[in-house]
Amino acid sequence: MKMKSITAKGSRIEQLKELAKVLAAAIDACIDPKALPAMAKQYRETIREIEEIEGVSADGDEISEILTSREADGKPGAVRKNRA
Repeated sequence: MKMKSITAKGSRIEQLKELAKVLAAAIDACIDPKALPAMAKQYRETIREIEEIEGVSADGDEISEILTSREADGKPGAVRKNRA
């Protein structure tokens, strides 16, 4: 389905999933190395939003478990802010 069609009559989750497909195709076809970081960032943000809406569990994901436990302990998300 085209983005215009899904935007007109799709739900938020359908719109995000279609956007993820469009971004993935653009990343795969990207020949401009300067454009790739911005597309990758948007793709990650889109996937994160999809996971938030769908309530994806982090079972078996070691990094998510570490971050979740750090948040529960009131610790910052970053392990090191300044590396020497």
